[in-house]
Amino acid sequence: MDVYSTLTRSKQTFKTINKDRVNLFVCGPTVYDDAHIGHGRTYISFDTIKRYLEFRGYAVFYIQNITDIDDKIINRSKESGIPASQLARKFEKRYKEDMLKLNVNGVNLFARATDHVPEILDQIQRLIDKGFAYETEDGVYFEIEKFPEFGKLSNRNIEELESHRDIAQTTKKNPQDFALWKKREGVDEPTWPSPWGDGRPGWHIEDTAITEFYFGPQYDAHGGGLDLIFPHHEAEITQMEAVSGKAPMVEFWLHTGFLNVNGEKMSKSLNNFITIRELLEEWDAETFRFFVLSTHYRSPIDFSKDSLHQSDRSLDRIRKYYELLDVEVGDETYQSDVLAPHKEEFFKSMDDDFNTPKAIAAIFGLINDTKNELSDLSDEDKIAIKSFLDDAAHIFGVSFETEKVSAGSDELLDLISDVRSELRANKQYDLSDKIRDKLQALGYEIND
Repeated sequence: MDVYSTLTRSKQTFKTINKDRVNLFVCGPTVYDDAHIGHGRTYISFDTIKRYLEFRGYAVFYIQNITDIDDKIINRSKESGIPASQLARKFEKRYKEDMLKLNVNGVNLFARATDHVPEILDQIQRLIDKGFAYETEDGVYFEIEKFPEFGKLSNRNIEELESHRDIAQTTKKNPQDFALWKKREGVDEPTWPSPWGDGRPGWHIEDTAITEFYFGPQYDAHGGGLDLIFPHHEAEITQMEAVSGKAPMVEFWLHTGFLNVNGEKMSKSLNNFITIRELLEEWDAETFRFFVLSTHYRSPIDFSKDSLHQSDRSLDRIRKYYELLDVEVGDETYQSDVLAPHKEEFFKSMDDDFNTPKAIAAIFGLINDTKNELSDLSDEDKIAIKSFLDDAAHIFGVSFETEKVSAGSDELLDLISDVRSELRANKQYDLSDKIRDKLQALGYEIND
């Protein structure tokens, strides 16, 4: 299996520190607002990667941090009048609910930053003792010039660190030095005691303190969105390798591409910001999940109603084919010559840096080659095909089972038909067509 690492900018044979075990860390959300579809794209991708690694026989321990103390949380707390800790717990709960609706359930441990302050303080003290960090009147900072390899993940230099969250302070040795601890004595925000005065952690230090505590100074894979490479992941490498003296901190750095909406960057100012909750009011969670997996996790993805409609139709096409197999899968395993090349292509694609769109194409190749000959296939062939599709469905985190309407009478269908007629009269064709497509997938013929 080959996996692309941002650090080397190349695909490498996937090897782990401990045989058949993978320690995976993915940067989680800052919980000050509801999660958006960009979060959904990233966490669906890593959930699928974990599923596939487990399918391949690895034992995966997947940690995701929860940033529950941050400037954004504090500012939102002051705006809303809700205490910062209460606000963070509220949106952490809503985030986890959203993930479960998307069938993102592979995280083994959610690690809150505020639960690991002792580990953060310990790591900061060791950085000071080793001469990599220093205290000023307003905090503790990492001295970038003491770590010549800063920038090796992003290929950027320290002069570009002005994009960092922390505004340059006059008390720092270098404007680009980043905060490990922020002193906040006498201010109206959450603080913790430390050897350097009351305050709170910097953004980057929470992740390295958490991963060092659970994984040690070196582990297998670290993931996150492309926007986190610089400065966040760069600072993580700097902190961990400085404090441990060991490199690389992580062998495989995995980053998901950006999600745009109708070709534009998603932002509230453009009025195209979509939360997961808003998405699921109109669209099925599995449709969105299949949409995400139809693009390679490292590539940019463009969200639109047309693309979701296409994903919905593609998923329905697989489900109709799955239903036509009409066999029960038991404990028996069968080989199938008709399935073999498509199954091989599926797993070859997944072994090539988790290439889900090519794996999906292999499924449609199977459908195209066999859909007109299903009646000629043996039950053993059909069982082999259905068993393979069950495996693919599990890896993708979707179901290929056809949903059944459980109405006890024709009244429900009449009501749905009336609703469609009203939608069409109001020129809401997208929603009308979606209802028609869903009903057709369930075996009902709709003619307008």
